[in-house]
Amino acid sequence: MAALPAVLLSFVSAAFSQEGEPEKTEELRQPPRLLDHRQYRVGELIEDVAFTDIKGKAGKLSDYAGKTLVVFTTNTTCPLCKRYAPSLVEFEKAYGEKGVQFLYLNVTEGETVESAQKAVKDYGFTARYVLDPTALLGKALRALTTTDAFILDGARTLRYRGAVDDQYGIGYMLDKPRVHYLRDALNAVVAGEDPMFKATWAPGCDLALELGELKAPSGVTWHSRVSRIIQANCQECHRDGENGPFELMTYAQVKAQRGMIKKVVKNRTMPPWFADEKVGHWRNDRSLSERDREDLLAWLDNGLPEGDAKDAAQERKWPQGWRIGRPEAVLELPEVQKIPAKGEVKYRYVNVETNFEEDRWVQAMEIRPTAPQVVHHVLVFLKYPRKHPRAKEQPNDMGGLNGYFMGMVPGQGHVQFPEGQAKFLPKGATLVFQLHYTANGAEAEDKTKMGLIFAPGAPAVEVHTKGIANTFFRIPAGADNHAITASWTLPQAARILSFDPHAHVRGKAWRYEVLWPDGKRETILEIPRYDFNWQLLYELAEPLDLPKGAKIIVTAWYDNSDKNPANPDPKADVFFGEQTWEEMMIGYVNWHALD
Repeated sequence: MAALPAVLLSFVSAAFSQEGEPEKTEELRQPPRLLDHRQYRVGELIEDVAFTDIKGKAGKLSDYAGKTLVVFTTNTTCPLCKRYAPSLVEFEKAYGEKGVQFLYLNVTEGETVESAQKAVKDYGFTARYVLDPTALLGKALRALTTTDAFILDGARTLRYRGAVDDQYGIGYMLDKPRVHYLRDALNAVVAGEDPMFKATWAPGCDLALELGELKAPSGVTWHSRVSRIIQANCQECHRDGENGPFELMTYAQVKAQRGMIKKVVKNRTMPPWFADEKVGHWRNDRSLSERDREDLLAWLDNGLPEGDAKDAAQERKWPQGWRIGRPEAVLELPEVQKIPAKGEVKYRYVNVETNFEEDRWVQAMEIRPTAPQVVHHVLVFLKYPRKHPRAKEQPNDMGGLNGYFMGMVPGQGHVQFPEGQAKFLPKGATLVFQLHYTANGAEAEDKTKMGLIFAPGAPAVEVHTKGIANTFFRIPAGADNHAITASWTLPQAARILSFDPHAHVRGKAWRYEVLWPDGKRETILEIPRYDFNWQLLYELAEPLDLPKGAKIIVTAWYDNSDKNPANPDPKADVFFGEQTWEEMMIGYVNWHALD
């Protein structure tokens, strides 16, 4: 499925708290846990806090302008701080050579200069060490534990906060890390890219700082606040070469589109995200936080003040070309697709032969149209060769119901599976590209490509996509809330990773539920307002483990009345079909076996 990444690492216990604090748990062993980065100032300008180090030298955050800064919270008594000290020294050495700066921050009351100096000597720290029992900087960063690490880019924008890695936790230790949160985030920030994981709870000694409620900075301006909101939430699509209808890369471009921006932010159609916030937590939640939304709207109503250029955000280095890196293989449509300037364009189905002489395991893949301005979405379905040993797993692809392999929609067209996870691509397979083009007033030509990067060998787990579908239905003419259901009983214990509901222009709402073997019924995804224009993937922040025999029930509602302005014909009954004026009911689920 699309987005980065499609799944979380299987061995990460990613308990996710929308309110900020990690969820209460009775577990004695606690690894890092994902947090909602929007609640922890990630992506925001951090105030220019002043401090004095243990050598008596004064400083402030702006001293590091133009350089990446890593702030470690620590103290001299926490056992986990002591265990991580050698790792922090290694970070200082390895990344100091790349120009990264480091700062140790001790906010524990009762610590002395002498105890801090001893820790510096014992562990070999070379970076500045700050004692700050008032915790001015710690509160600005919203520090939670003594092992928190924070990455600020050269414009004082917080880009990552949380754990160093998962080697040490509450009640356990490993021989080596399995997830390198800080290393991977630092590599991304140094390269001008966005970290995969932006916020975690770091196992350590609780700081219990009185953080208070996040408030809008006084005098919201473009440079101090809004540019970072636009960068984090809009520029992925609204830039040159991508699907957005106009660019939002500069103050002038945003000002020119201020009316439309205000409208779509106010009615919550942008950024596109349709899951009910009260049900489930999602790693790839695209929605604006209420704080970001209020600040953006207030700025638009206040005359769009530009502010002081010294507060400007650091420019993002958006990837040019393949986002997954250089592909090992590139598959493309055999012929150029010509799209007219106007009129409805029927779905096009194009077979692309792989011609690989051996089975392959796909670690990363990406779909790139050559004319993204006219491509609504691309779905790729896998057809096994009938003589392949595993062909019986797909006896009838049924127009893709049993063979969904990859998809692309605006802003969501690539996937990178973590190490140990991959999708299976049989030798000699055929990939069927379903292409939905939308005329935009000018003739265009497209030759969509798909790039692949392969895993070095068979993975620990194989990622599957199940289409929970109902193909035998009739939506009566004029029905404005017609429900259709489908279900899948798990044949084995499984870890559920993500969901991707698919309907056409009459689609109105969706719900995914689990019927547990004990009879309990639980809603796990609620989409009260489905939009055909955005075929979104919903990635669970915490993968859901289900036992054999559990049932996933999917319900979709349709509006086939004249109240639906997208309805091609309110007077006609509607049946299953592949074209837009027909309907589909497919609730895709990404999963892998637990046994």
